[in-house]
Amino acid sequence: MKILFAADLHYALKQFDWLAANAGECDALIIGGDLLDLGGNLDTDLQVVVVEKYLHKLSKLTRVIVSSGNHDGDHRDENGESRARWIGEMKDDRLHVDGDSLDVAGMRITVCPWWDGPVTRAEVEQQLIAAMPPAGTPWLWVYHAAPEGPLSWTGKEFIGDATLTAWIARFSPRIVMSGHIHNAPFYAQGSWIDRIGETWAFNPGRQIGGCPAVLRFDLDRQEVAWHSQEGVEERSLVG
Repeated sequence: MKILFAADLHYALKQFDWLAANAGECDALIIGGDLLDLGGNLDTDLQVVVVEKYLHKLSKLTRVIVSSGNHDGDHRDENGESRARWIGEMKDDRLHVDGDSLDVAGMRITVCPWWDGPVTRAEVEQQLIAAMPPAGTPWLWVYHAAPEGPLSWTGKEFIGDATLTAWIARFSPRIVMSGHIHNAPFYAQGSWIDRIGETWAFNPGRQIGGCPAVLRFDLDRQEVAWHSQEGVEERSLVG
């Protein structure tokens, strides 16, 4: 199975175009949150309309899996916690979103929404409990925040998600795909890949320009490659 993974597009439409041009080469395209840019000048509702069109286009080319990030919330619930309602409303047979778990090629993929407080954090925990696959089934998580360690190095400090790190220790997924900390892969103390116990964790980072930083997984060969302006780095997932 071949997977193309990107995160933190932040409404960079040329990067969405790049994904559309390359999505047909993979069995699944995964986007790990922050599709929108809440700090931009364009109204959030208008961004949603445009990104929805891109996601529908992408889902005609390959299976698409999308998790929300902190820039994707379009409303606050009764607890005051941010939620990306628009992403949940896009779910269909070719487009898998927050809260979904699907079995593909002998692997379970669980799509976790961004948690913004105790209520949404508890919901993610319950989602993981309910989605736990049978023993021996590889489990892949998509979640926007990076775990503690080099994937969360900002250049000044490590600001990884301690809750996510604890969940990794508890459930031991095979792979965790994240983002959120844009520059971590580009710093000496940071990285795009980390090993936490038996779990491989990833953050491709964010770069400007027409091509996003991406990870290309070939899970049949147990290999992954990071493609960025720094070049291409390859790693084996064996051992």
